[in-house]
Amino acid sequence: MFDFILISMVLLISVMLGVGFFTLFERKILGYINNRKGPNKVGLMGLMQPFADGAKLFLKENLVPMISINFLYFLAPMMILFISLLMWSVSPLFFHNLDHKLGLLFFLSLTGLSVYGLIFSGWASNSKYSILGAYRGVVQAISYEVSLSLILLCFVELNMSYDLENYFMIFILIMPMMGGVWFVSSLAETNRAPFDFAESESELVSGFNIEYSSVLFAFIFIGEYSSIMFMSYLFSLIFLGGLIFVELKTLFMIFMFILIRGTLPRFRYDHLMYLAWKVYLPMSLNFLIFYICFYTFIMCNMMFWS
Repeated sequence: MFDFILISMVLLISVMLGVGFFTLFERKILGYINNRKGPNKVGLMGLMQPFADGAKLFLKENLVPMISINFLYFLAPMMILFISLLMWSVSPLFFHNLDHKLGLLFFLSLTGLSVYGLIFSGWASNSKYSILGAYRGVVQAISYEVSLSLILLCFVELNMSYDLENYFMIFILIMPMMGGVWFVSSLAETNRAPFDFAESESELVSGFNIEYSSVLFAFIFIGEYSSIMFMSYLFSLIFLGGLIFVELKTLFMIFMFILIRGTLPRFRYDHLMYLAWKVYLPMSLNFLIFYICFYTFIMCNMMFWS
C-alpha cells in the first residue's frame, strides 16, 4: 500500500513538473515562430519561468461571482484536474503503478467523464460567455470522441488487448491515414488550436473558464495541459512503436501540437462539425468494419486449416 502511494505521488509530481515546463517549451517555440525570444529573464534561459508563473497564479486573489452556483463552481475545476491526472494511471510504467488489463477502456470512460467538468464550469459560472463556451466545447468533444473510440477499437481488434503494454508495432507506417485522423481528433478533444472553440479569446473572452481566477483557473490550466501531454504519450505508444524511446516520441508530438497552434488559423465551427460527422466518422467506421472482417477471416482460416 505504501509503495502504491509513493509511486502515485512520484507520477503526480512528474506530471505537474511536466506541465510547467510544457508551458515554457510552448512559449519558447511560439516566440521563435513569431521571430522573438520568448521567456528568457527568470533564471538561466528562462528555466525558472514556470515556477514564477505558478507562484503568481496560486497567490492571486480568488474572485467568485456572486451569482455563481457555488458547489458546482468549485467542483468543476477539481473534476477537470482529477480526471486528467487519473488518465496517467493507465500508462505502462516499468515499476507498475497499476496493472491495467483494460487500460484503453478505462481511458475511454475517462474521456467521456471529462465533458462533465467542462459543462459544469460553464453553467455554474452563470455567465453567457461561459455557457456559450461550454456548449461549444461539449459538442466538439462529444463529436470527436466518437472517431477516437472507433479508431481505438480498430487497434484493440488488431492486438486483441486493451493493455497498453501489448502495443509495440509502428502502426503509423501501416496506417498513416488513421494516424492523421487520430491526431486531428486529439487536437479537437483537448480544445487545442485550430479547434479551440471552447476558449476562443477573440469571440468568447476565454470561453467556459472566464469567471475563474487564481487556484481554480490553475486547476483547469493544469488539467488541459496534462491531457495534451497524455494524448501525445498515447499517440507515441499506439502509433510510434510502444515504450522504445517513448519520451522522445512524446516530446516530438508535443512539439507538433505547439507548431500547429503557431501556424494554423482557427477553423469555422460548421467546418469543424462537418469534418467530424461527414468525414472522420464514416472513415473510422469503415476502418473498424474492415478490420473486424479481416480478423474474422483470418481466424476462420486458421480454424479451418487446423
